[in-house]
Amino acid sequence: MLYDMNMTINKRIRYLRQTLEMSQVEFAKAIYISNGYIAEIECEHRRVNDRIIRLVSVTFGVREKWIKTGEGDIFFNAPDEKLQRLTGLYSRLPPKFQDFIIQQIEQLLKVTDNKKS
Repeated sequence: MLYDMNMTINKRIRYLRQTLEMSQVEFAKAIYISNGYIAEIECEHRRVNDRIIRLVSVTFGVREKWIKTGEGDIFFNAPDEKLQRLTGLYSRLPPKFQDFIIQQIEQLLKVTDNKKS
């Protein structure tokens, strides 16, 4: 799907999900809603409320203004392909594994910082 500035908010949610290369199930799970709910949003049978906008923004680093209006950059910091892939993979993990990944990254950073000293 190509991006079109005239997309509805519902279509921008779909565009974002596809950009992140996530299924509806994965995307819905990442923002703690049912996959049926996200399907209804994408088919424009449900309105995108402020709660969904905040969940999408916080979870995926997406600008609320872009979700609401389509203006500006999608992401707070335009991610490269590796970061997009990592975000998609990370969001598919159960919370306990997400915590493990964070701990491992923190440990790697400590090791890296110690080598710089």
